[in-house]
Amino acid sequence: MKTFDELTLVNYCHPDCQPLLNIMRLPEKEAYALAGQMAASHPETTAFYRFADFHNYYPLRMKQDMYLRRRFVELGGQPEEEHPLSFTVEDSDYLQKWFDGGIETRLKLRQIAPCHISFTVGDSGSNYQRDGALDVLTLDMLRERVAAFGDDFSAFLQSTGRGYVEAQLWSDRYIR
Repeated sequence: MKTFDELTLVNYCHPDCQPLLNIMRLPEKEAYALAGQMAASHPETTAFYRFADFHNYYPLRMKQDMYLRRRFVELGGQPEEEHPLSFTVEDSDYLQKWFDGGIETRLKLRQIAPCHISFTVGDSGSNYQRDGALDVLTLDMLRERVAAFGDDFSAFLQSTGRGYVEAQLWSDRYIR
């Protein structure tokens, strides 16, 4: 069993993409063009299904990112980016398959300053329609929840009934 300080963050990226980017950081026109291109060239790829409906996805993702950022700031976070890079805490077989076994980037959780990272239990995008319904956690809040399971992250995750804990990295300084 890994201790909390030994946990790893994992970013999954489709083999045809460049890792550690977020389409929401592009100017809107460029984001729509890229989404259209990726959806058209990968019609059977799960990772790009949302891009086929980008006119609906884009405003919902924008709203959700704004909510995540606002809530993180309320909790004391100091985001340096408008849109985070998404990771999971530890591995996710589901997302590894979702991104067709593509590129994985790993960071040690202990290397990230608490003011630059937030968490959601499950996909932060699963609550697009319910602004305010998503429970955003700080590093200390997540640590406290895991501690209630004897510092066993796997036991905590299993108790949630969700497939993974998403980490939102709000600073690019850790990936340079």
